[in-house]
Amino acid sequence: MEKIGIICEYNPFHNGHIYHLQKIKEMYPDSMIILVMSSSFTMRGEISLLNKWDKTSIALKYGVNLVIELPTFYSTNSADTFAFGAIKILNYLKCDYLVFGTESNDITLLQEMANTQINNPLYDNKVKEYMDMGYNYPTSMSKALNDLSKKTITLPNDLLGLSYIKEIIKQKANIIPISIKRTNDYHEKEINKSITSATSIREALNNNIDITNTVPKETLNRLNKTDYQNNFFSLLKYKILSDIDNLNEYLDVDEGLDNLIRKNILKVNNYDELINKIKTKRYTYNRLNRMFLHILLNMKKKNLKKYQEINYLRILGFDSIGKKYLKEIRKEIFIPLITNYSDIKDDNLSLELYITFIYNQIMNKKEDNLQELKSIPIQKEELN
Repeated sequence: MEKIGIICEYNPFHNGHIYHLQKIKEMYPDSMIILVMSSSFTMRGEISLLNKWDKTSIALKYGVNLVIELPTFYSTNSADTFAFGAIKILNYLKCDYLVFGTESNDITLLQEMANTQINNPLYDNKVKEYMDMGYNYPTSMSKALNDLSKKTITLPNDLLGLSYIKEIIKQKANIIPISIKRTNDYHEKEINKSITSATSIREALNNNIDITNTVPKETLNRLNKTDYQNNFFSLLKYKILSDIDNLNEYLDVDEGLDNLIRKNILKVNNYDELINKIKTKRYTYNRLNRMFLHILLNMKKKNLKKYQEINYLRILGFDSIGKKYLKEIRKEIFIPLITNYSDIKDDNLSLELYITFIYNQIMNKKEDNLQELKSIPIQKEELN
């Protein structure tokens, strides 16, 4: 049986994700689907609209066989770091294929670009040259690749797919990358059809626009109506003010950014104002979002090496196929497969618990703290 890996945030789970899963089932009808999933926070530095358990339940209902949590350090980092953690987990689980959506649907191009990044000795210096000119990292990367290969790659899912392929090569993972053509624009902010981007769905929710035709009822019924953005800003502002002289200790707070934060934190009334006060050409919105999230989650540079360790695989859910596979593979994996916080003692696992408590505070779901402590993997049979 072929093992198909997918890497997702499901923020929120929508009709495009159903299409993705259906296409995989068409391509590999006798396969098992393993999902590596961001839980509480995402690569864009945003808050997940659904909690990890709701996302796991929905994924299992629509055909995923096994759900593994992507640790927060990886889920809230740049595309390359995000890809490193996700591919490492899929490699532990002996995945055969990774299936992901791209704009170009050109695996050959992405593989060529990945090899340029890894093997061309001029690449890193080219990126640095452009960053020294004031460009942000994604733009510098695209310009460097264009200089060296005379080909351009700029769209977000192509760039993420490039990171996946690069990590497959670097980790020498026995995983074959497969592309599915995206049916919508990742950046679109208006809903024009039933399959649309998660960005447009989040934008619609922020503006009280109906999203009923873009997501399954399981998503619609679970969406949290709380004012999570203001809750986030209130907690973040308190965190910044309580450690105002040590902001440079947190992940992604580059030299100078700490001074900008100190200068502006008392002048702003909401999160958007704070971002706009600090935004420059050099830093993308996503980069700044991640920085502020790392401050709130108390993630510091001194612990970077520890965050990078993957010492366990946390299982969030499975069906009978996934459960059977876990039994078969358990002895072949040299790190623990865990189902709750009492299985092992690990600093990163303790951090995940703390992060989930912060998430529940933001989403005004403090009663979920008890659920998180007691939760064991969701089994699809329980959903029927």
